[in-house]
Amino acid sequence: MKVKFFASVSAVALLAQPVSAVAQSGETSQSTDETAQDQRRGDKEIIVTATRRSERIQDIPISVTAYDQADLDDLGIVGFEGIAQNTPGIVVNKPTQNFNNFTSRGINTNGYSAGLQSAVAIYIDELPISANGNSTILDPNLYDVERVEFLRGPQGTLFGSNSLAGAMRIITRGPDLDDFEASVSADLALTGSSSVRQRYNAMINIPIMTDELGLRATGYYRNEDGWVDNIGTGVNNSNSLEAYGGRVSLLMQPSDRMKVRLLASYENSQPADSGLTNPTLGEYTRRSDRPDLFQGELTNFNVTVNHEFDFAELISSTTLSTYDASFYVDLAGTFGQLIPFALDAYGYDDLFVQETRLVSRTSGPIEWVAGFFYYDKRRTVDFAYRSSPEFLAATGLTGLPDEYYQRFQAYTDQTEMAGFGEVTARFSDSFWITGGLRYGSTEVQSFTRGGGYNSDYLSRAFFGPYFAPLNITSVDYAEGLKVKDDRLSYKASISWKPMEELTTYATVSTGFRTPVVNARAGLVSTLDPNDVVIPDGARSDSVTNYEVGLKGRWLGGDLVANIAAYYIDWKNIQVQANRVSDSIQFATNIGGAESYGLEFEFVARPIQGLSLTLNGSFNEAKVTQLTALEAAISGAEEGTRLASPHFQGSGTARYDFSIGTNNSGFAAVNVSHVGSFPNQFPNVPGNPAALSPTYDFTEAWTNMNLYAGVKLGSIDLTAYVENVLNDSSITYVHPEAFLDGRYARLRPRTVGVRANYRF
Repeated sequence: MKVKFFASVSAVALLAQPVSAVAQSGETSQSTDETAQDQRRGDKEIIVTATRRSERIQDIPISVTAYDQADLDDLGIVGFEGIAQNTPGIVVNKPTQNFNNFTSRGINTNGYSAGLQSAVAIYIDELPISANGNSTILDPNLYDVERVEFLRGPQGTLFGSNSLAGAMRIITRGPDLDDFEASVSADLALTGSSSVRQRYNAMINIPIMTDELGLRATGYYRNEDGWVDNIGTGVNNSNSLEAYGGRVSLLMQPSDRMKVRLLASYENSQPADSGLTNPTLGEYTRRSDRPDLFQGELTNFNVTVNHEFDFAELISSTTLSTYDASFYVDLAGTFGQLIPFALDAYGYDDLFVQETRLVSRTSGPIEWVAGFFYYDKRRTVDFAYRSSPEFLAATGLTGLPDEYYQRFQAYTDQTEMAGFGEVTARFSDSFWITGGLRYGSTEVQSFTRGGGYNSDYLSRAFFGPYFAPLNITSVDYAEGLKVKDDRLSYKASISWKPMEELTTYATVSTGFRTPVVNARAGLVSTLDPNDVVIPDGARSDSVTNYEVGLKGRWLGGDLVANIAAYYIDWKNIQVQANRVSDSIQFATNIGGAESYGLEFEFVARPIQGLSLTLNGSFNEAKVTQLTALEAAISGAEEGTRLASPHFQGSGTARYDFSIGTNNSGFAAVNVSHVGSFPNQFPNVPGNPAALSPTYDFTEAWTNMNLYAGVKLGSIDLTAYVENVLNDSSITYVHPEAFLDGRYARLRPRTVGVRANYRF
């Protein structure tokens, strides 16, 4: 009967696979390996909190993919790359470690987004970590998480600004008040012929007072050799990584109706150099005068209080966070390596986030969520532009206190306040409608602190006179333009179940990004006074998303097939432009674009032990509205393709089998593919008749991973090969000329073993 059923629906299923199904349950860890394996095969309902309430993923009228810890382990996912490769409609633009920018549903003009907020909001629990523009965004550790949820399409009503095209949520696991648990994990691998990769994780859960007080702590350490040689510094395998951190969570339950969770976490990621390469120098070769450093240190403190009333649950989340990051980069590529030119910048973020919401508990036909959100952030950046002692001595350019020809400090204050709500009216078990609103105000302002200095180094380095003191000028206090914006986001959807196993829906939703101010607004180029004067900034942009979808689940989860089709109207696009004469970045707005496509996921278990997963997306995204002035300043043309592939997808085949009475084994293959796409708009900003010398395309690439392992009681052993085909395709092309190396590639073939022990 099952075989006949698969035959009758396979054509639909292969086309229609999610918007949800790659992942497993959002419930707590299971008591036996057998139960966990059943979950991975789809036997259990998938529960997520994408709508700020616990719901079956099958009933949510948006596109969601979720991964629990078992999924992450099975697919070898430890960071953003693995999430993107296995989620339909998602690409991660990753030039190097700690530099991440997601593209969802084609909403991106380039993979760098300098000076702009990411179009996809990234959350660790209630902390947004993606509001960082072009600066470093930490690669968070994904060990001992409850699940990772990726919501596609704008999420403006529940997740606010900067969820323009989607939101990714990393939900950490809280303490278990009943059972003692502990686990350790060791992962040893070899990349290429000589680069050793070490990853270690550990967790302990202690129920201090049964049902009342519990503690959970996790820790990790990563030490990974690089695989890119830097001929400028003379260091082979220069892009090595050392990262470490942990989290401690204390859960108190003073009554059946109240819980208080205290969380402290710390992550420190210290890559020793960038992984960007210059293909003219060699496949895995780069050149910079010193290591390019994109390092981050994230500290997070959170208090979450849950209190259940008869009619609703009150949830209050208060977060304090600091993020310190280095941005040290050789900019000499701007001038073809003719003169030393580099930036050593260090940023300090201080964040406060408060969200309070009420979630209905009644079992009637009306379900609702209402809440308040407040976000306050100060980013302070120390800018230090440098030459080199050798060049200054050779040219006789004196008068500087050291090798730095310009130093100043700037800071930006950003606040956001919003009220939001969502209501679902269930007219029957098979028909319901949902509506949501969010009204918020944002305010952004930048300042330059006095006390810094500038010089005429750039012009003197090129044109002279040499062997004379540089002209030094002071950097005075400056107050930038204060930008305010009020926005209303909405969502409306209709859901209908024509049969118990199938849910269909139609949704309209909106999203926006906060305004951007240019820290160097009004600055005239010292190299070409006739070049563009840096504008004040960019206003908010917005999208309207129209989506229809279906979610089917048959045979107790042995077959899951979902599909979503969407059309997105993008207005007043925020874009990054670079002044031609000196490559100074600035943000501005241009007309509009559209993106439309199809996303699918498919999960099937045709026979006992065999599970098949297939997901992918087809997308078309292009500029549709553009004035002549907007074309000139941005380098775009009407009809220009946005920075996203036409096709992206992955598939996994896994076979589980018994070994004796209580043990089991498995073998799996995972293949992902991303098509080629442009790295930026085609023309030179300010000179639309000239093709940009940095305009290029990524390469279409295919990554194959093999896994095989055994589960021997509490021990899991896995052997794996990542990038079996040793594909060295270019996955990212930097859109700016200041870098000598602008190309990122897939990590070379990596062979390893992983051991997990639970007790």
